[in-house]
Formats: sequence, structure tokens, C-alpha cells
Amino acid sequence: MAWTWRFEKADGDETTPSVVPEEFTTQGDAESWIGEYWKDLLEGGTERVKLSNDSGEELYTMSLREALDA
Repeated sequence: MAWTWRFEKADGDETTPSVVPEEFTTQGDAESWIGEYWKDLLEGGTERVKLSNDSGEELYTMSLREALDA
């Protein structure tokens, strides 16, 4: 199964990430990657991300701004 991130601006419009993600074969790999690069993504204009699997199931949406404020 493949896992992918959707990168969005604050208004929900999709945006091109400042760091290009690799292909992820596990949910854990995708989450580890976002944990490593979330600050770079936020600085590049991504405000939130959505994790989905290759069957189209959206697992969750996460605000990068809230992670910064935490």
C-alpha cells in the first residue's frame, strides 16, 4: 500500500510543497517524513497536510501551524 500527503494553504487550496516527498510504503514512513520536514513545509507556504492511502481513504488532516504553536 502507498501513502501520500496532500499539501494545502490555510484556505484549503492545494499547494506545491517546498520539500518534495518520497514515495511511502507505510503510514509510519509517511508520518516520520512529515515529522522531519514540517517546519520547512510551513516556511514554504504549506499550512496543513492530509494523509491518504492509495485506495483513496483519507486518514486525517493536520495543521502545521498548530504544531508550531504547540
